[in-house]
Amino acid sequence: MIRKKFSSEFKARVALEAIRGQKTLPEISAQYKVHSTQIARWKQKVINELPGIFSNSREKETKNQEQQTNELYQQIGKLQVENDFLKKAVYQR
Repeated sequence: MIRKKFSSEFKARVALEAIRGQKTLPEISAQYKVHSTQIARWKQKVINELPGIFSNSREKETKNQEQQTNELYQQIGKLQVENDFLKKAVYQR
């Protein structure tokens, strides 16, 4: 049996029709010739990922930048301590 491959646009169209609820899953399944279980999976995936569409990607970028900045400051602090230690060791000789 050959597996069917559906485009993302097709999946979105079918899932949106299932979400609208104007037709039953068997009706949508017959119309698009896709198994109702598959339509239910696409519908659930759309519903689960919908909040992520409206999330602010800048918030994620800001958090990543803050984390990187904190790590760099920690490294700088560590290097300054090591540098001070080495200076003291050299001057004591």
